[in-house]
Amino acid sequence: QVQLVESGGGLVQAGGSLKLSCAASGRSFSGYAMGWFRQAPGKEREFVSGISWSGGRIYIADSVKGRFTISRDNAENTVYLQMNSLKPEDTAVYYCAADTVTPQGMAVRGPKYWGQGTQVTVSS
Repeated sequence: QVQLVESGGGLVQAGGSLKLSCAASGRSFSGYAMGWFRQAPGKEREFVSGISWSGGRIYIADSVKGRFTISRDNAENTVYLQMNSLKPEDTAVYYCAADTVTPQGMAVRGPKYWGQGTQVTVSS
C-alpha cells in the first residue's frame, strides 16, 4: 500500500519560513516525479511544485516562484518543500503527490498518489 506522509506544517507569521517533508513508502518510487499541491479554504486544489526523479526537471507555480524551493532525497524516498517569505495567501492544506509523469504533467492532470495533507497557516 502506497503511503505519502507529510510533516512540517504549522502556524507561522507572514515573512517566516517552513519546511515541509513527505516520506513515501509502500513501493519503489524509482522513476517517479514527486511534488506538492495545496488547497485553500473555498478554493480548488492547485499545483505548487514538482520535481523529477533525477531532480533535473523542476516545475514551480508562478505564485510561489522565488520563495519556495523543492528538493528530494531518493535514498530516503523523501521530497521537501522549503517555503520562505510566507504570505497569508499561502495558507492552505499542502498535499504531497507522486506519479510517473513529468512534473509538468502532474501539474496539468494531477498525480496518481496523494498524501493526506498538512496544514500551513500564515498569520498577518
